[in-house]
Amino acid sequence: MRTIDLIAQILKAEGIEYLSCFPTTPVIEAAAQVGIRPIICRQERVGVGIADGYSRVTNGRPPGVFAMQYGPGAENAFPGVSTAYSDSTPMLLLPLGHTRKHDRVFPLFSSLRTYESVTKSIEQINTEDRVIDVMRRAFASLRNGRGGPVMVEIPSDLSETTVDPTSIENYQAVPNALAQANPEDVDRAAKALLSAEHPMIIAGAGVLYAEATDQLVQLAEFLQLPVMTTMEGKSAISELHPLALGSGSGVMSEPVLSFLKKADVVLVIGSSMTPHSMVTPIPSGKTVIHSTNDPIDIGKGGSPDHALLGDSKLVLSQLYEAVQDLAGENPRSVVEGPAQEIEAIRSAWEANWSPKLMANSKPINPYQVIHELMNTIPPSEAIVTHDAGSPRFQIMPFYKSDGPRTYLGWGKSHQLGTGLGLAIGAKLASPEKICINLMGDAAFGMTGLDFETAVRSDLPIITIVLNNSTMAVETSAMELSHELHQTRDLGGNYAEIARSLGGWSERVTEPNQISNAINRARRANEDGSAALLEFITSEETEYSNRRPFG
Repeated sequence: MRTIDLIAQILKAEGIEYLSCFPTTPVIEAAAQVGIRPIICRQERVGVGIADGYSRVTNGRPPGVFAMQYGPGAENAFPGVSTAYSDSTPMLLLPLGHTRKHDRVFPLFSSLRTYESVTKSIEQINTEDRVIDVMRRAFASLRNGRGGPVMVEIPSDLSETTVDPTSIENYQAVPNALAQANPEDVDRAAKALLSAEHPMIIAGAGVLYAEATDQLVQLAEFLQLPVMTTMEGKSAISELHPLALGSGSGVMSEPVLSFLKKADVVLVIGSSMTPHSMVTPIPSGKTVIHSTNDPIDIGKGGSPDHALLGDSKLVLSQLYEAVQDLAGENPRSVVEGPAQEIEAIRSAWEANWSPKLMANSKPINPYQVIHELMNTIPPSEAIVTHDAGSPRFQIMPFYKSDGPRTYLGWGKSHQLGTGLGLAIGAKLASPEKICINLMGDAAFGMTGLDFETAVRSDLPIITIVLNNSTMAVETSAMELSHELHQTRDLGGNYAEIARSLGGWSERVTEPNQISNAINRARRANEDGSAALLEFITSEETEYSNRRPFG
């Protein structure tokens, strides 16, 4: 048996059903031989995004896998891997490497050397007898602790060497090991929550990966705690829940801003709270309880008053048991809880934004597209993701997700075009869902041709292009250059491009056709066609509560 065939058999044993990939790499043929379906992308960065989106929806069980050739293929994949690393997405990367005798010879590209800064772990299979050990360690790293891309480089001359055909019998998957927090630390944190006048929760992506939504809601309802989610944690609680504040990132809803200002105790669960423009900072003067499964996060963005190290589901269960023991009956009744205040603040905020959310203007206001999308396709039936730039700022505060992984938030590494690959990967993981990515015209220019990947692979997604023919988010950053040279302007008919790539498409200019067009795109999906809606939109530059804390 060839070494590459043993690698494919290990992938199959680990439950891998799909391989996102781009030639030339023998992993593709070997995977197909054992019943793993290859999904051929048009560009490596999108291929990584497909594996990324798949992993986000499956919570890494099983993880997405991407394979590519050595040299240019591995080089092109770097931006996608960087995004996955910044968002701690568990995924397996299998780059082909140069022959072992040419390994690390200048100027040949070495994945082993270059990717070390953006992977959780990286290892090369440099001899046939190391296949089992290296692959076991890779999946163990994917399965345990903080998520992140894991890379195994396969030298091109190694793939055709032979191994004992019974080698697969020696492969045994490593179990998933979880840890809970120190009980004494939990008790102290529970007392802080019970003594607070205005406690709240910030829930991050760790809640999603731990599949801890039920535990989050249980604790929130018992203590009547308002819940904000981070950008990556959006959908950790249904945003239709009366205690849900919405999401916070570089922009935020009014309920998030209001409750963050007045909170005295903040429980941060499943978030690194890395200082970043896309992470809402906690205002000073709060008592902070920080829970994460990675000790590197503790103290990263400031010194918490209480630190809980452990899996989010286990920690939330510990906190619930602790506050029950300390409080007895429910310490806060539903009548005394914040739900009415949350609803009042949200209603006033949405009313203030209604001229944009229900604009009925030409060009179409992008906020109206988002508003009607949410009202046309029930959020519980969809998996929605944004793109970088204006679409992210516009959708994050206003779109209400409804259930775990009904929204894929990303963006601490800002790469236009990422959302398309995520939506394709989400459709692979949840074919019953309506998978939608919203992108601007600049983002389409980066990765738009991979819409054809969705068409060719029979993965009917909906791509919404908000086309305002400019880079509106850069208005203040490119004022003089635009005045002199129109540097922000872009152009194109993206619906025509999508149609030429074999998909269903429509260009929409009338605001009264937004909902009807979305329904037509949904029906195209139901008929098996990938769909693209191009909305001709205004140059909207107003965002909700952008960076109010600096």
